[in-house]
Amino acid sequence: MEKKTLQLKTAVVIPCFQESTRILDVIKDIGPEVSQIIVIDDACPDRTGEHVKTHCADPRVQVLTHKKNTGVGGATMSGYRRAIEDGCEIIVKIDGDGQMDPSLIPILIAPLERGKADYVKGNRFYNLDGLNEMPRVRIFGNLVLSFASKASSGYWNIFDPTNGFTAIHIDTAISLPLEKVDNGFFFESDMLFHLNMLRAVVLDTPMPARYGDEKSSLKIHNVILSFAARHYCNMLKRFFYSYFVRDFGISSIELVLGKILLLFGITFGSFAWYESSTTGVPATAGTVILSALPIILGSQLLIAFLNFDTKNIPTKPLNRRAP
Repeated sequence: MEKKTLQLKTAVVIPCFQESTRILDVIKDIGPEVSQIIVIDDACPDRTGEHVKTHCADPRVQVLTHKKNTGVGGATMSGYRRAIEDGCEIIVKIDGDGQMDPSLIPILIAPLERGKADYVKGNRFYNLDGLNEMPRVRIFGNLVLSFASKASSGYWNIFDPTNGFTAIHIDTAISLPLEKVDNGFFFESDMLFHLNMLRAVVLDTPMPARYGDEKSSLKIHNVILSFAARHYCNMLKRFFYSYFVRDFGISSIELVLGKILLLFGITFGSFAWYESSTTGVPATAGTVILSALPIILGSQLLIAFLNFDTKNIPTKPLNRRAP
């Protein structure tokens, strides 16, 4: 039988931008397991923070108001800082648009209370029945972004990286460089990158996809190129830090040699093909082998590196409650 754990002091952070029509319903659905609710008014034109102060009598609620809009990431980090200052042990982040069910908070924080994880996030793709409510463009966008996030963060075992229903343990939160986390919509994916740099254990928890009449500010076609560039930069930084600074081994050699051989084979082969096509002289067998062999070897070495990288997922929690 699993040992019962004491409930930890839990705070819910709700970043808001023009959510005055929904925020009160979100707060009302937050259960007694939460001891503190931090609403961040990110310079809302509709004065969401003032609306909460005027119409919400829940004693757990406090409102932070930004004079300038910082973005959802910046607002969330403000909530993190306040929760840390107030001595909260678990920090949950939900959105103010009602897409996340607060009744799932006990399930979300359970791995943190048991010391099994450092960071837990929702996964809307686990239960396929609920995907009928999700717009098709979002499904496709999440598939692309999920693979990119796996490569950049190193968490090959999780999915749905842009899911904002998250919970973090205080031991991990105080170690994060909060000032370096992206302030915009990329912050959930950027959080995963920084968590991997700490070697924190991240888990997914199933949650239903729930959509109403709200309109998301995140447009996949507007951010896909920007997200791709940032994922690529984070992937390079992760590879450099993980395989050349923190450690250096066979996988590091596989990465370097594989890339060199693959690039040489492609470059040499392209040059030989261009020369042959312009002169009309067929390439010799030696030329073909000299271009094909590095491509084959380089590809094999990179596949071997990726095989190692997919298994190099953090498994020991930073959480002091870990067994």
